[in-house]
Amino acid sequence: MYYWLNEKLVFPPVSEADRHGVLALGGDLSAERLLLAYSSGIFPWYSADEPIVWYSPNPRFVLFPEKIKISKSMKQILKQGKFRVSLDTNFRSVMQNCQQAKRQGQEGTWITEDMLNAYCTLHESGYAHSVEVWQEDVLVGGLYGVSLGRVFFGESMFAHVSNASKVGFITLVGALVARDFELVDSQVYTAHLESLGAESIPRKQYIQLLKKGLSASETIQNKWTDWLH
Repeated sequence: MYYWLNEKLVFPPVSEADRHGVLALGGDLSAERLLLAYSSGIFPWYSADEPIVWYSPNPRFVLFPEKIKISKSMKQILKQGKFRVSLDTNFRSVMQNCQQAKRQGQEGTWITEDMLNAYCTLHESGYAHSVEVWQEDVLVGGLYGVSLGRVFFGESMFAHVSNASKVGFITLVGALVARDFELVDSQVYTAHLESLGAESIPRKQYIQLLKKGLSASETIQNKWTDWLH
């Protein structure tokens, strides 16, 4: 039996999630509900023909920003300046590219049109942010996520050129370290992010770190376009 959400802005305790991390079904993608979800350690992930599914997995996959791993080869790529990185200059295009990305073992996409519009609303409100990676004037990689307090919740990334998303992620983490961010939430395991230093921690520890990061400072609720200047 799953908890079905209604119009009330409330989630059950994350400890009630099943072994797959599923906590609740239904509800909506209003900005208020999404912000409540992220601040509670919960995120949506579903397909277009399904009700909204809300997750709080155990363990949780995270990166402590100061522990990012940058290989020698990646350091060389960063030095070569093959890519130009920007923040918050083309949020919708980044989401659309993530939406269209082909992923191994996955049919279709969980980034529905409703999700696209909901996160664009969060972006306009200063809570969701994008990283764009360019070669000349062509968008070749990027990622997006939500920011609350001193926690960044990564949602999805894409790359049309090898290493583009890694360059974007490393550049973002550098900007987050400079602003004393305490945690990057990567949600669930990927080998790609493990290679950059992400690790699994128990959900209970994640919730403690989340509360600490949310209380550390007010959310920087604006566009991040000047963070790399």
